[in-house]
Amino acid sequence: MKLRKITTVVDDVHREGEQPVDPVARTAVVLAVVENPWAGQGFVTDLGPLIDEIAPRLGELLAPKVAEALDAPIEAYGKAAIVGLDGEIEHGSALIHTLKFGDHFRKVANATTLLPAVEKRAPAGTVFDIPLKHVTDATIRSHHQTVEVRVPDAPRPDEIIVGLAAAAQGRPHARLASLSTEQ
Repeated sequence: MKLRKITTVVDDVHREGEQPVDPVARTAVVLAVVENPWAGQGFVTDLGPLIDEIAPRLGELLAPKVAEALDAPIEAYGKAAIVGLDGEIEHGSALIHTLKFGDHFRKVANATTLLPAVEKRAPAGTVFDIPLKHVTDATIRSHHQTVEVRVPDAPRPDEIIVGLAAAAQGRPHARLASLSTEQ
């Protein structure tokens, strides 16, 4: 794994809808910019060997960093990959859609649900939205939220951004009824 940089974004919301938010609503995102090991090779049929090599290392690197940045119990989480223009979306998916990556975050977050994800191919500086869901019950609507991030100089055409996002709470002032009220 060739790591170029790690970017950490922490966002604290103090007011929402002209109302104070107490406690402050915090989200954290940690993004690793790595060389795309499949870029420039044409169509690679078997991505498995490099998935096995890289995905666990990325999960092990990022999961504790996002927990540390959040500095609170994780209630909502998500993952993301943006592939540079010389790669395929499948390259990003290969790294984040494996238990070898995601289980590191599940363990740190004491989570049981699937990690919501976003992946796409895009040039450097593209904004992307990482969806978040509750760590143990994906039907809890208050925790359905999105965190927006970007890395101005990444991904370069031969890179992939892989990221994890966490929230210490649901949306500020969430007021939607429980999903069970509609069933």
